[in-house]
Amino acid sequence: MKKQIKVVAAIIENEHQEILCALRSPVMSIPNRWEFPGGKVEANEDIYSALEREISEELDCKIETFKEVFNDNTHEYETFIINLISIKCRVVEGTPTTSEHSKLVWLKRENLESLKWAPADIPAVEQLIHEK
Repeated sequence: MKKQIKVVAAIIENEHQEILCALRSPVMSIPNRWEFPGGKVEANEDIYSALEREISEELDCKIETFKEVFNDNTHEYETFIINLISIKCRVVEGTPTTSEHSKLVWLKRENLESLKWAPADIPAVEQLIHEK
């Protein structure tokens, strides 16, 4: 049986209505694909605390989450199953800087399709593109 992983992803939007996109590094699983930054939810941790912790660790900035799930998607990869929960948020302190990812870019919704996304992130990308 494949391992199932619960992961939270931050859909961070700036004041220019641009979304933060992160490029997975060549050494990460699913390398050189774009994703919304985030990470695994630890035992006894709620999804919002997990996301705030992960963004603090990964991007060295503080975020505030909107207390609702934007997209909840389960995707089966070859070796594991991921339950990816995307949550909208905004930066409240600092500037996102990359430590694990190869690159960070801010893109308008209509340009999100130009990137090669990790499969589990695609439903959230499509939902963002079709938002009002």
